[in-house]
Amino acid sequence: MLLNGIIAGVGVLLIIAAIAIGVTFGSSKNKVKKSDGETIVEVGGTGRKSLIAVLAGVGLITVIFSASFTVIPTGYTGVRVTFGQVEQNTLPHGFNFHLPIIQEIVTVNNKQQDIRFESPITSETSERNEVTFQGITVTYQINPDKSAWIYANVTNYEDGLVNESLVASAIKTSSKTLSPIDCTNRSILEPIAKENIQKSLDEKYGQQVVYVNKVVISDAAFDQEYDEKIAKKQQAQIDYETQQIENKKNIEKASADAEVRKTQAQAEADAKLIEAGAEAEANRVLSESIDANVLSNRYYDTWNGQLPTTIVGENGAQIMLPVGNNTAVTPETKKTEATVQPATTATEAPTTETTEE
Repeated sequence: MLLNGIIAGVGVLLIIAAIAIGVTFGSSKNKVKKSDGETIVEVGGTGRKSLIAVLAGVGLITVIFSASFTVIPTGYTGVRVTFGQVEQNTLPHGFNFHLPIIQEIVTVNNKQQDIRFESPITSETSERNEVTFQGITVTYQINPDKSAWIYANVTNYEDGLVNESLVASAIKTSSKTLSPIDCTNRSILEPIAKENIQKSLDEKYGQQVVYVNKVVISDAAFDQEYDEKIAKKQQAQIDYETQQIENKKNIEKASADAEVRKTQAQAEADAKLIEAGAEAEANRVLSESIDANVLSNRYYDTWNGQLPTTIVGENGAQIMLPVGNNTAVTPETKKTEATVQPATTATEAPTTETTEE
């Protein structure tokens, strides 16, 4: 449009210049003095007239040319209209001609566009809990191949192509399929809302006419009573998860402690096994080195010199031995007595006196 205005301005300036030249020099005349006297011949300005005609003609052509083309910017497409009749073919971006006065080219925006709805939308969840959505933004885009159809068939398409009632209906449909928790989860709610809005637009305008690129829902809120229930439920869930984590830690600690005890027990068993092996080896060496004299010496080293007073017979019967001299015999004495043999004496026969009668 700026280029059209510049070219039209140049044409108008040329026409004004031609008019100015005509007004300024149109009444002037050339005077030629001839040799036969004072005769004056009036000669018109033929060259000036040609100049005026050229300027006026170029100016008019320039003005007409400025009205015979349209430059369509990138991201837009053009729709040619002839006497109010919309052509089906869409014009690409760039330089496009049309007939002045008879035709015009209308541009259609094919870039991504945002439309925001501030009015609250009240709906329900799958559990029939009332929920209110606010701050809904829909990002959409018109298919360039469908620009002519949109311009011809949709009234006020720039503002009413994606309208509030269509979006509200799609949002309500979406929320009724979700639980209360999912309704407040944007990562779950927004893709479903986008899908339902796209479905509604396809049903209204046809397939591949308008594309929904993204849906953003800024806020989803329940009534205060339900918010309190949700808060308690969420707190209970948090407490449960915390307890689960604590239980897991306790189990892991108990398992680690059991492993430690098992390792310690194994170490102790190994140590006892080694100790037992060493003791057995020591006993073996000791047993090989013991003979009768060693045993006799150990017996005498540990005997207290007392003789037994009772012996046990068969069937556990005890027999009392006569008690002799209770004087303790030391091992040294015993050893001495054992080495000295007592002297044998003959028992003298008792003498008997006889009396003769």
